[in-house]
Amino acid sequence: MAYLGVDLGTSGVKVLAIGADQRPIAQAHAALEVARPHPGWSEQEPASWIEATREALAALAREIDMAQVRGIGLAGQMHGAVALDSADDCLRPAILWNDTRSAAQAARLDADPAFREITGNIVFPGFTAPKLAWMAEEEPERFERLSKVLLPKDYLRLWLTGEHLSDMSDAAGTAWLDVAARDWSDALLAATGLSRLQMPGLVEGSAVAGHLRRSIAEAFGLPPGIPVAGGGGDNAASACGVGALGNGGAFASLGTSGVLFASTGAYRPNAASAVHTFCHAVPGTWHQMGVILSATDSLNWLARIAGCAAADLAAEIEGEPAAPGPELFLPYLGGERTPHNDAAIRGQLLNVSHRSDRAALTRAVMDGVSFAFRDCLEALRAAGTELSRVTALGGGSASAWWLGSLANALDVAVDIPEDGDFGAAFGAARLGLCAAEGAEPGAVCTPPPVARTIEPAPSLRAAYDEAHGRYRAAYPALKEALQ
Repeated sequence: MAYLGVDLGTSGVKVLAIGADQRPIAQAHAALEVARPHPGWSEQEPASWIEATREALAALAREIDMAQVRGIGLAGQMHGAVALDSADDCLRPAILWNDTRSAAQAARLDADPAFREITGNIVFPGFTAPKLAWMAEEEPERFERLSKVLLPKDYLRLWLTGEHLSDMSDAAGTAWLDVAARDWSDALLAATGLSRLQMPGLVEGSAVAGHLRRSIAEAFGLPPGIPVAGGGGDNAASACGVGALGNGGAFASLGTSGVLFASTGAYRPNAASAVHTFCHAVPGTWHQMGVILSATDSLNWLARIAGCAAADLAAEIEGEPAAPGPELFLPYLGGERTPHNDAAIRGQLLNVSHRSDRAALTRAVMDGVSFAFRDCLEALRAAGTELSRVTALGGGSASAWWLGSLANALDVAVDIPEDGDFGAAFGAARLGLCAAEGAEPGAVCTPPPVARTIEPAPSLRAAYDEAHGRYRAAYPALKEALQ
């Protein structure tokens, strides 16, 4: 038996097959491109998602016997807007999570107290609701023909199963969901000229959300009618991959952007500090996220300037943890979400001197990202969530020095899992297993073995506290200077 996880990312589609023992069997990937026709715009053609998924499934079929697959789970980039007409044809290219064209509409929706009260979140420009408000104002003829709004991974579900369905975790990122009640809010939909008739049905991520169409099954040698799970937004699916389900389950993802994710057994919003409070992909569970927009992207920025690979910069400073240097980096290269909700702010490299060599700047960038994670942790604490440890994920977790910086900045233990793929595709495959076998998510989505743990160094606590204080003071000073 095998189970597939399909993860629709911004840069590609990944398909992962796991066995009944949850060990990976094979995987395949197909690349995607992003179109940016105007400043601040970010779009993809949904047809390209299907083509990439076809490519990845075909590659996987050359590696394994697809007839052994018993269930499929979906994960994907959140917040995107796929607008369909009554024939399920796309009215326009999908507007992606990192598109900022609807900033004015987001601000207007956020000024309505009902949105924060019902969703528990700020209405960010990247969310789905302001994108549809923009469409109503700027493309009224298309908006008039709108029959359904789907999220990106759920457009793949439509292709796979013929069903208009979504899961709670992904729906929570639209700004239309009553996150406490785990249901669409008629009042918020009406505020953007929509109704629940134009929304997909809702299921839990571990539940069956459609069955594989015969034509798709025959194309790839899959059994027809196998269940497709509700799945989850990319971060909720990743949490299923690392077993972050109950109270205290948490991970820190050092990817292109950064995420500090904490699972909670209760709904505890804190919109004022730009914490995301969403439904988890499993029943009766929620999660909170602090999100920073430039994590490894910050190191990539420095590497481009230095004319080398980011891995080369990281390799130059491997060694024992050290106190932060005098240089200070604010990683706001494309604005920031938590805790500032400031799309206009930009990054800064401060207190640079003749003695600031390349290694010192690399350390400053890594520490600056770690301090941004600390801001996220303090925002989570303000919402009543305490963390004692986190699991490290993402490409930046390959740097032991960076993880030491993160442990010291957060003053929590950082667990490094054994080698393996514990990301969104793995979590989606686990949810596919749950749906196919009727298994309890808690019994399936267990934490991976820990290879080692990086503990914060008590001797560096005062130095990191002092440096973070300087970091926090820099933002309001910079904001005032740029006004």
